[in-house]
Amino acid sequence: RRRRYPHTPVPTDANRTVKMACLSVTNALMAQRAAVRTNKRTVTQCSAAKPAFVERVERAGKALIAGIAVSAVLASSANAVTYDELQGLTYLQVKGTGLANTCPVVETGEAGSKIPAKDYKLEKFCMEPTSFTVKEESSFKAGESDFTKTKLMTRLTYTLDGMTGSFKVGSDGSVAVQERDGLDYAAVTVQLPGGERVPFLFTLKEFAGKGNTSQFGGDFTVPSYRGSSFLDPKGRGGSTGYDNAVALPAKSDADELLKENNKNVAALKGSAVFNVAKYDALTGEIAGVFESIQPSDTDLGSKAPKDVKITGLWYAQLQ
Repeated sequence: RRRRYPHTPVPTDANRTVKMACLSVTNALMAQRAAVRTNKRTVTQCSAAKPAFVERVERAGKALIAGIAVSAVLASSANAVTYDELQGLTYLQVKGTGLANTCPVVETGEAGSKIPAKDYKLEKFCMEPTSFTVKEESSFKAGESDFTKTKLMTRLTYTLDGMTGSFKVGSDGSVAVQERDGLDYAAVTVQLPGGERVPFLFTLKEFAGKGNTSQFGGDFTVPSYRGSSFLDPKGRGGSTGYDNAVALPAKSDADELLKENNKNVAALKGSAVFNVAKYDALTGEIAGVFESIQPSDTDLGSKAPKDVKITGLWYAQLQ
């Protein structure tokens, strides 16, 4: 027999029927309210058309959030916008899309040979790398060295932008370019297929180029990846720190420790070639592609630098 307590009411069939009816009414009311809320959201949706470049920016952001690899972003410039379009975007529209690491493009224009002879100011000079390769020694005895593809380890902060200088065009079509100031360096690290990481300072400091309106090139200065006040793990530096870091002071002058003890922050040289693809006479915009070869980090002179080849897009305004 079921034990019953005086304070516990005995459920009856009538009570069960009433409870089921109440639950049915409650579920119906909740479903009706949900339908009303859904209709309200549908009615209040904005149907205004967005500009084409804003839609491209939003698509780029969704692609990055979905997990597009950095290499795919480098290889494609489909999300690039013009200078005017980029100036019309807000911070929130640019944030997270990768556009801050790209150079503007010139959609309409003529060949570089149409640039009139004149002394111009080079403004808003921008360089956007799309490929990094490092020269490696061949593993075969008689093999030749070749540039090897790498994996980018740096975030989207490697584009040079806001550089200024001079751009002189002669009556014979000759060009003389001089870089003077701006954000003309960026620390970059790439990884070779074997796992070795190669840091370098991507730069165009003091670039002096000559050529014509279709192509020009020249040399530039590559500063030391680290300054003279940088201390290595043993406290040795170029202008400060210990002179040596060995247990036996008499061994501090050994040949194998000479490069480790005597830090070298001397600048090296690199070279770059620029091709002019488009020139817009109305806005003074000029754009094209470039190829640069420069040395990598030497760890303050303790190891030999590697040659790094950078190719990509460039943009500037002639004023």
